Amino acid sequence: MKLIHLSDLHLGKRVNEFSMLEDQEFILLRILKIVEEEAPEGVLIAGDVYDKSVPSEDAMKLWDRFLIALADRQIPVFAISGNHDSAVRFSDHGALVEGRGIHLSPAYEGVIPMYTLTDEFGPVNIYLLPFVRPAQVRSFFPEEKITDYTDAVRTALSKAPVNLEERNILLSHQFVTGASCCDSEEVNVGGLANVDASVYASFDYVALGHIHGPQWVSRETIRYSGTPLKYSFSEKDHKKSVTVLELKEKGNVLIRTIPLKPKHEMREIRGTFEDIISQGANEDYVKVVLTDEEEVMEAMGKLRHVYPNIMELSYDNRRTRNNQVIRDLADVDHKSPVELFEEFYEIQNNQPMDDEQRRFVTDLIEKIWGGNV
Repeated sequence: MKLIHLSDLHLGKRVNEFSMLEDQEFILLRILKIVEEEAPEGVLIAGDVYDKSVPSEDAMKLWDRFLIALADRQIPVFAISGNHDSAVRFSDHGALVEGRGIHLSPAYEGVIPMYTLTDEFGPVNIYLLPFVRPAQVRSFFPEEKITDYTDAVRTALSKAPVNLEERNILLSHQFVTGASCCDSEEVNVGGLANVDASVYASFDYVALGHIHGPQWVSRETIRYSGTPLKYSFSEKDHKKSVTVLELKEKGNVLIRTIPLKPKHEMREIRGTFEDIISQGANEDYVKVVLTDEEEVMEAMGKLRHVYPNIMELSYDNRRTRNNQVIRDLADVDHKSPVELFEEFYEIQNNQPMDDEQRRFVTDLIEKIWGGNV
């Protein structure tokens, strides 16, 4: 059985005030082409279909067109809501579209929907677990000890009847411990929202959403497909793709990816103003980093004539590097006065203090602060 795994479409997203709708429509048409070429038995969409809980009309229409196109091709769809989606809005009219093979996870109410497909090796059970928080799961199972996200997901899955003799697939939208993140994701600092991969032990493949870079976590069959488009410059080096999985007999899952080429690439250009201007017109989404020592007057406006989709402009020169060092000095609580003075001296003079200067400063601070160096 062949299935295609997608996630994190973020329909309606804006990046640096640029609407991504045209790019999203372009990439969805490319995905439809892949679906036609691959002829899968189903498409798995692991959450964050929309970028906002109240999506724009254009974003909703784009999602509708995509689902209709899949339904017209008689390709079943299994989709869950993510943390960016409203679980209730996402599943609105879900019962009406079931007959067209569109299966949308409802808001979590203590039960995980399960659908079964069949091939020559027997049944494949597909479970739909939308993004959940500990409080949600606790409200349905108050007798369970649920203190964190791992407890929440483990408890939710423990209530689903999983036949370990059969092949089982789970759609889940959570931050699994060990995944590599980027700037465009909403991930709690300090691991508060982490889910341990051990909670997914019963499943032959886990189609994950939430993290934007394609990757597997803990084992190859616990996988983030990643976003189909780049949504920040921290993703500029990502290789965007769709994930294709083929299930043979129990325990045999083959995984491969198909690259996605966007309408506009997202990249960083670095160099002097004159060098960058001389490269010629380009419609990619770009972040320009100028290395000129002096600030270029009206640089953004001038660059936009050559790069109409310029999103960011910054400088990397002696002044900005010194400013960065100064910002790095903000952690003063863990440094002695002598260490702070040494760093300040090096910024001002572009060279470190010598031993004689260090002794002089140390003696002076001891006299002034009574030995607290």
